[in-house]
Amino acid sequence: MLTMDDIVREGHPALRKPAEEVPVPLSEEDRQTLEDMMQFLRNSQDPETAETYGLRPGVGLAAPQINVSKNMFVVRFAEEDEEPIEMTFVNPKIISHSAETTHLPDGEGCLSVDRSVEGTVPRYSRVKVEATDENGHSFTIRLRGFFAIVFQHEFDHLNGIMFYDRIDGDDPYKEDVPPALKVIRSQDDTPLSF
Repeated sequence: MLTMDDIVREGHPALRKPAEEVPVPLSEEDRQTLEDMMQFLRNSQDPETAETYGLRPGVGLAAPQINVSKNMFVVRFAEEDEEPIEMTFVNPKIISHSAETTHLPDGEGCLSVDRSVEGTVPRYSRVKVEATDENGHSFTIRLRGFFAIVFQHEFDHLNGIMFYDRIDGDDPYKEDVPPALKVIRSQDDTPLSF
């Protein structure tokens, strides 16, 4: 079981190194890594399990965040009372995106960053993505709003980019991008990290 001790923190070289392409079909080791990462998200979103193991709630986790320099990540979140969406992205590529940008009004958090970083993180409002799932099947999907933001945050991890790299140093609260309509929070109303 992955815990917060398995998450590397800012300053670790794995977070600044571009991840390597993953051979497809996936090895059993890569499939297990993805399952362990998804289980971490499930556990972190369960208040009782999160408290027992000291897990911060997360909606996304990229392989470089557990010191595995591979081009893959997982996401898991639910909007309001809906069933959680769980998706695996292996060797993802953004094939198109909107001109319009957005951001989370409360800023972004990251499981690899133990401090609060304030400021507007501009993201594309919509992205069209190609990737492979954990079973080696290729797919194309269009993402918007919160899901698009989570995808871009994790995608940045695969390229050695931290979310705060995108904050304008001269004007960290620049409001020329509209906020995303929904902010997803954990059951106890704490902001989610990814």
